[in-house]
Amino acid sequence: MVDPQSILEPLQAPTHFMPPSARELRSQAVYRLQIGLFGLCAMLLIVGLANIIRDRLRLVDTQDPIQQVVAVDAKPTKTASDPLADIGVVPAADPSPAPAVSPTPEASGEPGAPLAP
Repeated sequence: MVDPQSILEPLQAPTHFMPPSARELRSQAVYRLQIGLFGLCAMLLIVGLANIIRDRLRLVDTQDPIQQVVAVDAKPTKTASDPLADIGVVPAADPSPAPAVSPTPEASGEPGAPLAP
């Protein structure tokens, strides 16, 4: 078995606190500055990302899903009509189907109709 006192050197004298040198103090200051700037940039990035997400959500047309169900079950609404187009003052925006042509007396073969040559 190995003697533990032979592995560790006994302390000859007490060691005293050694103040850090100027180089060590500058190194610590630069390290703290780097950590602070990194934290500041990380917070700025997180706030900017949250702002972008919030703006995108505001742009998206978010409708209540229940409105889609109600819209499917609702009766179709009457389309708005143009009263001037209805009375024939202006042409209609959506042309309506042509009215059915009534048969002429020539085509119907009535007795008072003139004969076609």
